[in-house]
Amino acid sequence: MRKKLPIGIDGFEKLRTNDFYYVDKTGFIADLLRDWGEVNLFTRPRRFGKTLNMSMLKSFFEIGTDKSLFDGLKIAENKELCAEYQGQFPVIFISLKSVDGLTFASAVAALRTVIGDEAGRFRFLAQSNQLDVNDKKLYHALTAVEGGTFSMSDAVLADSLKTLSQLLAKHYGRKVVILIDEYDVPLDKAFQGGYYDEMVSLIRNLFGNALKTNDNLQFAVLTGCLRISKESIFTGLNNLNVMTVSDPYFCDSFGFTDDDVKELLDYYGLGAYHDAMRDWYDGYQFGNVSIYCPWDVIKYAQILLRDPEAEPENYWANTSGNGIIRRLLQKADQTTRDEVEQLINGETIVKTVRQELTYRDIEDSIDNIWSVLYSTGYLTSRGRLPGKQMKLALPNREVRELFIDLVKDWFREETRADTSRINRFCAAFPKGDVATIQDMLHGYLWDSISVRDTAVRSNMKENFYHGMLLGLLQSQESWIVRSNAETGIGYSDISVATPERLGIVIELKYAEDGNLEAACAKALAQIDEKKYAEGLRRRGMKSILKYGIAFWEKECMVVPGVTDK
Repeated sequence: MRKKLPIGIDGFEKLRTNDFYYVDKTGFIADLLRDWGEVNLFTRPRRFGKTLNMSMLKSFFEIGTDKSLFDGLKIAENKELCAEYQGQFPVIFISLKSVDGLTFASAVAALRTVIGDEAGRFRFLAQSNQLDVNDKKLYHALTAVEGGTFSMSDAVLADSLKTLSQLLAKHYGRKVVILIDEYDVPLDKAFQGGYYDEMVSLIRNLFGNALKTNDNLQFAVLTGCLRISKESIFTGLNNLNVMTVSDPYFCDSFGFTDDDVKELLDYYGLGAYHDAMRDWYDGYQFGNVSIYCPWDVIKYAQILLRDPEAEPENYWANTSGNGIIRRLLQKADQTTRDEVEQLINGETIVKTVRQELTYRDIEDSIDNIWSVLYSTGYLTSRGRLPGKQMKLALPNREVRELFIDLVKDWFREETRADTSRINRFCAAFPKGDVATIQDMLHGYLWDSISVRDTAVRSNMKENFYHGMLLGLLQSQESWIVRSNAETGIGYSDISVATPERLGIVIELKYAEDGNLEAACAKALAQIDEKKYAEGLRRRGMKSILKYGIAFWEKECMVVPGVTDK
Protein backbone atom coordinates (compact mmCIF):
# COMPACT_ATOMS: atom_id res chain seq x y z
CA MET A 1 0.00 0.00 0.00
CA ARG A 2 1.36 3.44 -0.97
CA LYS A 3 2.25 6.04 1.60
CA LYS A 4 -0.14 8.93 2.14
CA LEU A 5 0.64 12.34 0.66
CA PRO A 6 1.47 14.78 3.49
CA ILE A 7 -1.06 17.51 2.74
CA GLY A 8 -0.56 20.23 5.36
CA ILE A 9 1.59 18.01 7.61
CA ASP A 10 4.40 20.16 9.04
CA GLY A 11 5.28 18.02 12.10
CA PHE A 12 8.22 15.69 11.47
CA GLU A 13 7.28 13.15 14.13
CA LYS A 14 3.68 12.96 12.93
CA LEU A 15 4.82 12.55 9.35
CA ARG A 16 7.28 9.76 10.17
CA THR A 17 5.00 7.78 12.49
CA ASN A 18 1.85 7.90 10.35
CA ASP A 19 3.17 6.49 7.07
CA PHE A 20 3.30 9.74 5.10
CA TYR A 21 5.54 10.18 2.08
CA TYR A 22 8.68 12.10 3.03
CA VAL A 23 11.18 13.82 0.76
CA ASP A 24 14.41 13.34 2.70
CA LYS A 25 15.79 16.73 3.79
CA THR A 26 17.86 15.42 6.71
CA GLY A 27 21.01 16.38 4.85
CA PHE A 28 20.12 19.86 6.13
CA ILE A 29 21.17 18.73 9.62
CA ALA A 30 24.67 17.73 8.51
CA ASP A 31 25.05 20.92 6.47
CA LEU A 32 23.95 23.01 9.44
CA LEU A 33 26.39 21.33 11.82
CA ARG A 34 29.21 21.79 9.33
CA ASP A 35 28.57 25.47 8.56
CA TRP A 36 26.61 26.72 11.56
CA GLY A 37 26.86 30.00 13.36
CA GLU A 38 25.62 30.60 16.86
CA VAL A 39 22.44 32.18 15.47
CA ASN A 40 21.35 31.07 11.98
CA LEU A 41 18.63 32.78 9.95
CA PHE A 42 17.13 31.11 6.86
CA THR A 43 14.84 33.21 4.67
CA ARG A 44 12.66 31.39 2.16
CA PRO A 45 9.21 32.00 0.64
CA ARG A 46 6.23 30.56 2.45
CA ARG A 47 5.17 26.95 1.86
CA PHE A 48 8.69 25.79 1.07
CA GLY A 49 9.00 23.47 4.07
CA LYS A 50 10.48 25.81 6.68
CA THR A 51 8.26 24.60 9.52
CA LEU A 52 8.76 20.91 8.68
CA ASN A 53 12.54 21.40 8.65
CA MET A 54 12.41 23.14 12.02
CA SER A 55 10.31 20.29 13.42
CA MET A 56 12.90 17.89 12.01
CA LEU A 57 15.70 19.76 13.83
CA LYS A 58 13.73 19.54 17.07
CA SER A 59 13.23 15.78 16.66
CA PHE A 60 16.92 15.26 15.95
CA PHE A 61 18.53 17.36 18.67
CA GLU A 62 16.04 17.10 21.54
CA ILE A 63 16.81 14.87 24.51
CA GLY A 64 14.36 11.98 24.80
CA THR A 65 12.97 11.90 21.26
CA ASP A 66 12.68 8.63 19.37
CA LYS A 67 15.88 8.15 17.38
CA SER A 68 14.21 5.59 15.13
CA LEU A 69 12.36 8.47 13.43
CA PHE A 70 15.50 8.92 11.35
CA ASP A 71 15.98 5.28 10.40
CA GLY A 72 16.63 4.91 6.69
CA LEU A 73 17.22 8.64 6.16
CA LYS A 74 20.43 10.29 4.96
CA ILE A 75 21.48 11.63 8.34
CA ALA A 76 21.41 8.13 9.86
CA GLU A 77 24.30 7.16 7.58
CA ASN A 78 26.55 9.63 9.43
CA LYS A 79 27.10 7.52 12.57
CA GLU A 80 29.73 9.81 14.05
CA LEU A 81 27.60 12.94 13.76
CA CYS A 82 24.53 11.18 15.15
CA ALA A 83 26.50 9.87 18.14
CA GLU A 84 27.71 13.37 18.98
CA TYR A 85 24.55 15.40 18.43
CA GLN A 86 21.38 13.31 18.16
CA GLY A 87 19.21 13.54 21.28
CA GLN A 88 21.83 15.56 23.15
CA PHE A 89 20.19 18.95 23.82
CA PRO A 90 17.13 20.51 25.41
CA VAL A 91 15.25 22.29 22.63
CA ILE A 92 12.93 25.31 22.73
CA PHE A 93 10.78 25.40 19.60
CA ILE A 94 8.26 28.18 18.95
CA SER A 95 6.42 29.30 15.85
CA LEU A 96 5.36 32.94 15.63
CA LYS A 97 3.01 32.45 12.67
CA SER A 98 -0.02 32.87 14.94
CA VAL A 99 1.22 36.05 16.63
CA ASP A 100 -1.07 38.65 15.14
CA GLY A 101 -4.01 40.81 16.13
CA LEU A 102 -5.81 44.03 15.38
CA THR A 103 -4.10 45.68 18.35
CA PHE A 104 -0.74 45.44 20.08
CA ALA A 105 -2.44 44.04 23.18
CA SER A 106 -4.03 41.16 21.28
CA ALA A 107 -0.75 40.36 19.51
CA VAL A 108 1.12 40.33 22.84
CA ALA A 109 -1.52 38.02 24.28
CA ALA A 110 -0.92 35.65 21.34
CA LEU A 111 2.84 35.78 21.95
CA ARG A 112 2.33 34.99 25.64
CA THR A 113 0.28 31.96 24.63
CA VAL A 114 2.93 30.69 22.20
CA ILE A 115 5.75 30.98 24.73
CA GLY A 116 3.60 29.88 27.66
CA ASP A 117 2.54 26.74 25.81
CA GLU A 118 6.16 25.88 25.01
CA ALA A 119 7.22 26.49 28.62
CA GLY A 120 4.32 24.29 29.74
CA ARG A 121 5.76 21.45 27.69
CA PHE A 122 8.51 21.20 30.34
CA ARG A 123 6.26 20.67 33.37
CA PHE A 124 8.93 18.52 35.00
CA LEU A 125 10.87 21.72 35.73
CA ALA A 126 8.39 22.48 38.52
CA GLN A 127 9.64 19.35 40.35
CA SER A 128 13.27 19.31 39.18
CA ASN A 129 15.85 18.62 41.85
CA GLN A 130 18.31 20.71 39.86
CA LEU A 131 16.33 23.93 40.42
CA ASP A 132 16.09 26.01 43.56
CA VAL A 133 13.04 27.83 44.87
CA ASN A 134 13.76 30.99 42.89
CA ASP A 135 14.16 28.97 39.68
CA LYS A 136 10.79 27.33 40.24
CA LYS A 137 9.23 30.76 40.81
CA LEU A 138 10.64 31.84 37.45
CA TYR A 139 9.09 28.79 35.80
CA HIS A 140 5.76 29.56 37.45
CA ALA A 141 5.95 33.13 36.10
CA LEU A 142 6.24 31.71 32.58
CA THR A 143 3.35 29.25 32.84
CA ALA A 144 0.86 30.83 35.27
CA VAL A 145 -2.63 31.22 33.83
CA GLU A 146 -5.30 33.67 34.98
CA GLY A 147 -8.74 33.90 33.42
CA GLY A 148 -7.81 31.32 30.81
CA THR A 149 -4.78 33.26 29.50
CA PHE A 150 -1.11 33.31 30.39
CA SER A 151 -0.42 36.08 32.87
CA MET A 152 3.35 36.61 32.55
CA SER A 153 4.26 40.28 32.95
CA ASP A 154 5.81 42.33 30.15
CA ALA A 155 9.22 42.07 31.82
CA VAL A 156 8.93 38.28 32.14
CA LEU A 157 7.76 38.01 28.53
CA ALA A 158 10.73 39.95 27.17
CA ASP A 159 13.09 37.69 29.14
CA SER A 160 11.04 34.49 28.69
CA LEU A 161 13.15 32.57 26.17
CA LYS A 162 16.34 33.36 28.03
CA THR A 163 14.72 32.35 31.33
CA LEU A 164 13.41 29.07 29.93
CA SER A 165 16.79 28.20 28.43
CA GLN A 166 18.44 28.95 31.79
CA LEU A 167 16.06 26.58 33.61
CA LEU A 168 16.49 23.83 31.00
CA ALA A 169 20.28 24.15 31.08
CA LYS A 170 20.28 23.84 34.86
CA HIS A 171 18.03 20.78 34.77
CA TYR A 172 19.90 18.91 32.03
CA GLY A 173 23.40 20.29 32.50
CA ARG A 174 23.48 20.98 28.75
CA LYS A 175 23.20 24.16 26.72
CA VAL A 176 19.97 24.76 24.81
CA VAL A 177 19.00 24.81 21.14
CA ILE A 178 16.44 27.53 20.31
CA LEU A 179 14.28 27.22 17.17
CA ILE A 180 12.09 30.17 16.13
CA ASP A 181 9.88 29.60 13.09
CA GLU A 182 8.27 32.44 11.07
CA TYR A 183 10.06 35.03 13.15
CA ASP A 184 8.94 37.97 10.98
CA VAL A 185 5.17 37.32 10.99
CA PRO A 186 4.49 39.46 14.11
CA LEU A 187 6.27 42.40 12.45
CA ASP A 188 4.30 42.03 9.23
CA LYS A 189 1.01 41.91 11.14
CA ALA A 190 2.07 44.79 13.35
CA PHE A 191 2.85 46.95 10.33
CA GLN A 192 -0.57 46.20 8.86
CA GLY A 193 -2.22 46.84 12.23
CA GLY A 194 -0.48 50.13 13.00
CA TYR A 195 1.53 49.06 16.07
CA TYR A 196 4.85 48.36 14.34
CA ASP A 197 7.13 50.36 16.67
CA GLU A 198 5.77 48.65 19.79
CA MET A 199 6.19 45.17 18.28
CA VAL A 200 9.71 45.94 17.03
CA SER A 201 10.71 46.98 20.54
CA LEU A 202 9.25 43.81 22.09
CA ILE A 203 10.78 41.42 19.54
CA ARG A 204 14.14 43.22 19.75
CA ASN A 205 14.22 42.72 23.52
CA LEU A 206 12.97 39.11 23.31
CA PHE A 207 15.57 38.15 20.69
CA GLY A 208 18.36 40.19 22.20
CA ASN A 209 17.96 38.52 25.58
CA ALA A 210 17.66 35.01 24.13
CA LEU A 211 20.20 35.18 21.31
CA LYS A 212 22.78 37.83 22.24
CA THR A 213 23.30 37.70 26.01
CA ASN A 214 22.47 34.06 26.72
CA ASP A 215 25.31 31.98 28.16
CA ASN A 216 23.08 28.89 28.00
CA LEU A 217 22.62 28.98 24.22
CA GLN A 218 24.21 26.19 22.17
CA PHE A 219 22.90 27.57 18.88
CA ALA A 220 19.69 28.97 17.40
CA VAL A 221 17.90 28.67 14.07
CA LEU A 222 15.32 31.18 12.83
CA THR A 223 13.22 31.07 9.68
CA GLY A 224 11.14 33.69 7.92
CA CYS A 225 10.31 35.20 4.54
CA LEU A 226 12.22 38.47 4.89
CA ARG A 227 15.56 39.40 6.33
CA ILE A 228 14.59 42.25 8.64
CA SER A 229 17.17 45.02 8.99
CA LYS A 230 19.65 44.72 11.87
CA GLU A 231 18.71 48.26 12.88
CA SER A 232 15.21 46.95 13.47
CA ILE A 233 15.36 43.83 15.66
CA PHE A 234 18.87 42.38 15.41
CA THR A 235 20.68 45.37 16.89
CA GLY A 236 24.04 44.31 18.26
CA LEU A 237 23.53 40.68 17.25
CA ASN A 238 26.98 40.13 15.77
CA ASN A 239 26.66 36.34 15.80
CA LEU A 240 23.95 36.26 13.13
CA ASN A 241 24.61 33.89 10.21
CA VAL A 242 22.13 34.70 7.42
CA MET A 243 21.29 32.39 4.49
CA THR A 244 18.93 33.95 1.92
CA VAL A 245 17.67 32.53 -1.37
CA SER A 246 20.68 34.14 -3.06
CA ASP A 247 23.34 32.36 -1.04
CA PRO A 248 25.10 29.30 -2.52
CA TYR A 249 24.57 27.30 0.69
CA PHE A 250 21.65 25.09 1.77
CA CYS A 251 20.28 25.48 -1.78
CA ASP A 252 18.28 22.24 -1.77
CA SER A 253 17.40 22.16 1.94
CA PHE A 254 14.05 23.90 1.38
CA GLY A 255 11.74 22.98 -1.49
CA PHE A 256 11.92 20.08 -3.95
CA THR A 257 14.63 19.51 -6.55
CA ASP A 258 13.79 18.06 -9.95
CA ASP A 259 15.06 14.67 -8.77
CA ASP A 260 12.78 14.89 -5.71
CA VAL A 261 9.77 15.54 -7.93
CA LYS A 262 10.60 12.78 -10.40
CA GLU A 263 10.93 10.29 -7.57
CA LEU A 264 7.63 11.34 -5.99
CA LEU A 265 5.75 11.21 -9.30
CA ASP A 266 7.17 7.80 -10.19
CA TYR A 267 6.21 6.47 -6.74
CA TYR A 268 2.57 7.44 -7.30
CA GLY A 269 2.48 6.43 -10.98
CA LEU A 270 2.28 10.04 -12.15
CA GLY A 271 5.50 10.26 -14.15
CA ALA A 272 3.62 11.45 -17.25
CA TYR A 273 2.83 14.73 -15.48
CA HIS A 274 6.45 15.75 -14.92
CA ASP A 275 6.51 18.36 -17.70
CA ALA A 276 3.33 20.01 -16.41
CA MET A 277 4.74 20.07 -12.86
CA ARG A 278 7.95 21.68 -14.09
CA ASP A 279 6.15 24.27 -16.21
CA TRP A 280 3.83 25.34 -13.39
CA TYR A 281 5.77 24.87 -10.15
CA ASP A 282 9.54 24.79 -10.86
CA GLY A 283 11.82 27.76 -11.56
CA TYR A 284 12.66 29.18 -8.12
CA GLN A 285 16.40 29.79 -8.10
CA PHE A 286 17.90 29.13 -4.66
CA GLY A 287 21.62 29.72 -4.96
CA ASN A 288 22.54 27.73 -8.07
CA VAL A 289 19.73 25.15 -7.84
CA SER A 290 16.31 25.25 -9.51
CA ILE A 291 13.62 24.47 -6.95
CA TYR A 292 9.93 23.50 -7.06
CA CYS A 293 7.37 24.74 -4.55
CA PRO A 294 6.66 21.55 -2.53
CA TRP A 295 3.14 22.60 -1.53
CA ASP A 296 2.09 22.84 -5.18
CA VAL A 297 3.67 19.54 -6.18
CA ILE A 298 1.95 17.65 -3.36
CA LYS A 299 -1.43 19.36 -3.92
CA TYR A 300 -1.46 18.69 -7.65
CA ALA A 301 -0.34 15.10 -7.13
CA GLN A 302 -3.20 14.61 -4.65
CA ILE A 303 -5.74 15.92 -7.15
CA LEU A 304 -4.30 13.87 -10.01
CA LEU A 305 -4.74 10.69 -7.99
CA ARG A 306 -8.45 11.51 -7.81
CA ASP A 307 -8.85 12.99 -11.30
CA PRO A 308 -6.19 12.16 -13.91
CA GLU A 309 -7.69 14.81 -16.22
CA ALA A 310 -7.24 17.65 -13.72
CA GLU A 311 -5.25 20.64 -14.93
CA PRO A 312 -2.66 22.47 -12.79
CA GLU A 313 -3.91 25.37 -10.71
CA ASN A 314 -2.57 28.10 -8.49
CA TYR A 315 -2.20 26.53 -5.04
CA TRP A 316 0.65 28.63 -3.64
CA ALA A 317 -0.65 32.16 -3.65
CA ASN A 318 -3.38 33.38 -1.33
CA THR A 319 -5.44 36.53 -1.06
CA SER A 320 -3.58 38.17 1.82
CA GLY A 321 -0.13 37.39 0.46
CA ASN A 322 -0.90 39.03 -2.86
CA GLY A 323 -1.23 42.48 -1.33
CA ILE A 324 2.38 43.28 -2.17
CA ILE A 325 1.67 42.88 -5.92
CA ARG A 326 -1.40 45.07 -5.62
CA ARG A 327 0.69 47.76 -3.92
CA LEU A 328 3.21 47.57 -6.77
CA LEU A 329 0.47 48.05 -9.36
CA GLN A 330 -1.14 50.89 -7.41
CA LYS A 331 2.18 52.76 -7.20
CA ALA A 332 3.20 51.93 -10.78
CA ASP A 333 4.09 54.63 -13.26
CA GLN A 334 4.31 53.87 -16.98
CA THR A 335 7.87 52.56 -16.63
CA THR A 336 6.87 50.13 -13.90
CA ARG A 337 3.85 48.97 -15.87
CA ASP A 338 6.15 48.28 -18.79
CA GLU A 339 8.43 46.23 -16.51
CA VAL A 340 5.49 44.18 -15.24
CA GLU A 341 4.50 43.62 -18.85
CA GLN A 342 8.01 42.38 -19.66
CA LEU A 343 7.85 39.92 -16.77
CA ILE A 344 4.45 38.57 -17.78
CA ASN A 345 5.73 38.08 -21.31
CA GLY A 346 8.62 35.90 -20.15
CA GLU A 347 11.37 38.53 -20.17
CA THR A 348 13.71 39.63 -17.39
CA ILE A 349 14.16 43.02 -15.77
CA VAL A 350 17.26 44.31 -13.97
CA LYS A 351 16.82 45.61 -10.43
CA THR A 352 19.00 46.41 -7.43
CA VAL A 353 17.85 43.96 -4.77
CA ARG A 354 17.95 44.90 -1.10
CA GLN A 355 17.47 41.84 1.06
CA GLU A 356 17.74 43.71 4.34
CA LEU A 357 14.69 45.91 4.90
CA THR A 358 12.28 46.99 7.57
CA TYR A 359 8.57 46.72 6.90
CA ARG A 360 8.41 50.49 6.96
CA ASP A 361 10.96 50.61 4.12
CA ILE A 362 8.73 48.57 1.86
CA GLU A 363 6.34 51.46 1.26
CA ASP A 364 9.10 54.03 0.67
CA SER A 365 9.73 53.21 -2.96
CA ILE A 366 8.78 50.87 -5.79
CA ASP A 367 12.39 49.65 -5.79
CA ASN A 368 11.89 48.19 -2.32
CA ILE A 369 8.70 46.46 -3.44
CA TRP A 370 10.71 44.71 -6.17
CA SER A 371 13.11 43.49 -3.47
CA VAL A 372 10.27 42.10 -1.36
CA LEU A 373 8.74 40.35 -4.37
CA TYR A 374 12.10 38.66 -4.88
CA SER A 375 12.50 37.64 -1.23
CA THR A 376 8.98 36.27 -0.98
CA GLY A 377 9.15 34.15 -4.14
CA TYR A 378 7.02 36.11 -6.59
CA LEU A 379 10.19 36.84 -8.55
CA THR A 380 13.36 34.81 -8.88
CA SER A 381 16.91 35.41 -10.05
CA ARG A 382 18.06 34.64 -13.57
CA GLY A 383 21.59 35.93 -13.00
CA ARG A 384 23.58 38.42 -10.94
CA LEU A 385 25.11 41.66 -12.15
CA PRO A 386 27.59 44.02 -10.43
CA GLY A 387 26.34 46.31 -7.67
CA LYS A 388 23.76 43.99 -6.09
CA GLN A 389 21.79 44.02 -9.33
CA MET A 390 19.91 40.97 -10.51
CA LYS A 391 18.07 39.82 -13.57
CA LEU A 392 14.60 39.08 -12.21
CA ALA A 393 11.88 36.94 -13.77
CA LEU A 394 8.61 35.27 -12.85
CA PRO A 395 9.61 31.76 -11.75
CA ASN A 396 6.90 29.72 -13.45
CA ARG A 397 3.47 29.61 -15.00
CA GLU A 398 1.66 29.57 -11.66
CA VAL A 399 3.05 32.97 -10.65
CA ARG A 400 2.61 34.29 -14.17
CA GLU A 401 -1.09 33.39 -14.12
CA LEU A 402 -1.39 35.06 -10.72
CA PHE A 403 0.16 38.28 -12.06
CA ILE A 404 -2.18 38.23 -15.06
CA ASP A 405 -5.24 37.85 -12.82
CA LEU A 406 -4.13 40.68 -10.55
CA VAL A 407 -3.31 42.92 -13.52
CA LYS A 408 -6.82 42.33 -14.88
CA ASP A 409 -8.34 43.27 -11.51
CA TRP A 410 -6.13 46.36 -11.29
CA PHE A 411 -7.01 47.48 -14.82
CA ARG A 412 -10.71 47.01 -14.16
CA GLU A 413 -10.50 49.10 -10.98
CA GLU A 414 -8.41 51.82 -12.66
CA THR A 415 -10.65 52.21 -15.69
CA ARG A 416 -13.94 52.08 -13.84
CA ALA A 417 -12.73 54.78 -11.46
CA ASP A 418 -12.75 57.20 -14.44
CA THR A 419 -16.45 56.96 -15.27
CA SER A 420 -16.56 59.88 -17.72
CA ARG A 421 -13.79 58.37 -19.83
CA ILE A 422 -15.28 54.90 -19.91
CA ASN A 423 -18.79 56.22 -20.65
CA ARG A 424 -17.42 58.23 -23.57
CA PHE A 425 -15.68 55.14 -24.90
CA CYS A 426 -18.76 52.92 -24.65
CA ALA A 427 -21.05 55.57 -26.14
CA ALA A 428 -18.97 55.56 -29.31
CA PHE A 429 -20.04 51.99 -30.18
CA PRO A 430 -23.80 52.56 -30.75
CA LYS A 431 -22.95 55.84 -32.55
CA GLY A 432 -20.64 54.06 -34.95
CA ASP A 433 -17.89 56.51 -34.04
CA VAL A 434 -14.97 54.37 -35.19
CA ALA A 435 -12.35 57.11 -34.79
CA THR A 436 -13.21 57.61 -31.12
CA ILE A 437 -13.30 53.86 -30.41
CA GLN A 438 -9.90 53.34 -32.01
CA ASP A 439 -8.28 56.39 -30.43
CA MET A 440 -9.53 55.62 -26.92
CA LEU A 441 -8.73 51.92 -27.27
CA HIS A 442 -5.17 52.92 -28.13
CA GLY A 443 -5.11 54.93 -24.92
CA TYR A 444 -6.33 52.02 -22.85
CA LEU A 445 -3.74 49.74 -24.43
CA TRP A 446 -1.00 52.22 -23.58
CA ASP A 447 -2.21 52.44 -19.97
CA SER A 448 -2.62 48.70 -19.58
CA ILE A 449 -0.20 45.82 -19.11
CA SER A 450 -0.57 43.51 -22.08
CA VAL A 451 0.18 39.82 -22.45
CA ARG A 452 2.14 38.85 -25.56
CA ASP A 453 3.17 35.26 -25.07
CA THR A 454 4.90 33.94 -28.17
CA ALA A 455 4.57 30.39 -26.86
CA VAL A 456 0.78 30.23 -27.21
CA ARG A 457 -1.62 30.16 -30.13
CA SER A 458 -3.03 33.36 -31.62
CA ASN A 459 -6.50 32.72 -30.23
CA MET A 460 -4.94 32.48 -26.75
CA LYS A 461 -3.21 35.83 -27.27
CA GLU A 462 -6.62 37.31 -28.00
CA ASN A 463 -7.74 36.45 -24.46
CA PHE A 464 -6.07 39.46 -22.88
CA TYR A 465 -7.60 41.93 -25.34
CA HIS A 466 -10.95 40.15 -25.14
CA GLY A 467 -10.97 40.42 -21.35
CA MET A 468 -9.98 44.08 -21.40
CA LEU A 469 -12.65 45.12 -23.91
CA LEU A 470 -15.29 42.97 -22.23
CA GLY A 471 -14.56 44.62 -18.88
CA LEU A 472 -14.92 48.09 -20.38
CA LEU A 473 -18.25 47.34 -22.07
CA GLN A 474 -19.68 45.62 -18.98
CA SER A 475 -19.43 48.93 -17.12
CA GLN A 476 -22.71 49.93 -18.79
CA GLU A 477 -25.34 48.60 -16.41
CA SER A 478 -28.25 48.94 -18.86
CA TRP A 479 -26.50 46.87 -21.53
CA ILE A 480 -26.66 43.10 -21.82
CA VAL A 481 -23.06 42.15 -22.65
CA ARG A 482 -22.25 38.52 -23.44
CA SER A 483 -18.94 36.84 -24.05
CA ASN A 484 -18.57 33.87 -26.40
CA ALA A 485 -22.35 33.57 -26.63
CA GLU A 486 -23.98 31.41 -29.30
CA THR A 487 -25.47 33.97 -31.69
CA GLY A 488 -25.71 32.13 -35.02
CA ILE A 489 -23.93 28.99 -36.06
CA GLY A 490 -20.97 29.80 -33.84
CA TYR A 491 -19.87 31.85 -30.86
CA SER A 492 -19.17 35.55 -31.26
CA ASP A 493 -16.44 37.09 -29.11
CA ILE A 494 -18.68 39.82 -27.69
CA SER A 495 -22.33 40.68 -28.27
CA VAL A 496 -24.21 43.67 -26.83
CA ALA A 497 -27.94 44.37 -26.59
CA THR A 498 -28.96 47.92 -25.60
CA PRO A 499 -32.34 49.17 -24.26
CA GLU A 500 -32.79 51.07 -27.55
CA ARG A 501 -32.93 47.64 -29.26
CA LEU A 502 -29.61 48.23 -30.96
CA GLY A 503 -27.36 45.18 -31.16
CA ILE A 504 -23.58 45.18 -31.43
CA VAL A 505 -21.42 42.24 -32.56
CA ILE A 506 -17.65 42.43 -32.01
CA GLU A 507 -15.10 39.94 -33.31
CA LEU A 508 -11.48 40.24 -32.17
CA LYS A 509 -8.33 39.04 -33.91
CA TYR A 510 -4.67 39.06 -32.96
CA ALA A 511 -2.58 40.16 -35.96
CA GLU A 512 0.26 37.66 -35.70
CA ASP A 513 2.19 39.34 -38.54
CA GLY A 514 1.27 42.89 -37.54
CA ASN A 515 -1.15 43.31 -40.48
CA LEU A 516 -4.05 44.90 -38.61
CA GLU A 517 -6.12 45.67 -41.71
CA ALA A 518 -6.11 42.04 -42.87
CA ALA A 519 -7.00 40.82 -39.37
CA CYS A 520 -9.99 43.20 -39.24
CA ALA A 521 -11.21 41.98 -42.61
CA LYS A 522 -10.96 38.40 -41.39
CA ALA A 523 -12.96 39.27 -38.26
CA LEU A 524 -15.78 40.92 -40.24
CA ALA A 525 -15.90 38.02 -42.69
CA GLN A 526 -16.31 35.62 -39.76
CA ILE A 527 -19.22 37.63 -38.37
CA ASP A 528 -21.08 37.27 -41.66
CA GLU A 529 -20.09 33.67 -42.37
CA LYS A 530 -21.12 32.48 -38.91
CA LYS A 531 -24.25 34.67 -38.92
CA TYR A 532 -23.43 36.11 -35.49
CA ALA A 533 -26.08 38.82 -35.92
CA GLU A 534 -28.90 36.28 -36.04
CA GLY A 535 -28.89 35.67 -32.32
CA LEU A 536 -29.32 39.37 -31.57
CA ARG A 537 -32.01 39.59 -34.22
CA ARG A 538 -33.95 36.82 -32.46
CA ARG A 539 -33.68 38.78 -29.23
CA GLY A 540 -35.58 41.69 -30.78
CA MET A 541 -32.75 44.01 -31.89
CA LYS A 542 -33.97 46.33 -34.69
CA SER A 543 -30.53 47.08 -36.12
CA ILE A 544 -27.15 45.51 -35.55
CA LEU A 545 -23.71 47.11 -35.78
CA LYS A 546 -20.68 44.97 -36.56
CA TYR A 547 -17.07 45.69 -35.61
CA GLY A 548 -13.89 43.85 -36.52
CA ILE A 549 -11.13 44.80 -34.10
CA ALA A 550 -7.51 43.71 -34.53
CA PHE A 551 -4.67 43.95 -32.02
CA TRP A 552 -0.92 43.62 -32.21
CA GLU A 553 1.01 44.34 -29.02
CA LYS A 554 -0.20 47.86 -28.07
CA GLU A 555 -1.54 48.70 -31.53
CA CYS A 556 -5.13 48.27 -32.67
CA MET A 557 -7.44 48.92 -35.60
CA VAL A 558 -11.24 49.13 -35.62
CA VAL A 559 -13.20 48.56 -38.85
CA PRO A 560 -17.01 48.69 -39.03
CA GLY A 561 -19.05 46.18 -41.00
CA VAL A 562 -22.27 46.69 -42.89
CA THR A 563 -25.08 47.53 -40.48
CA ASP A 564 -28.02 45.10 -40.46
CA LYS A 565 -31.25 47.13 -40.56
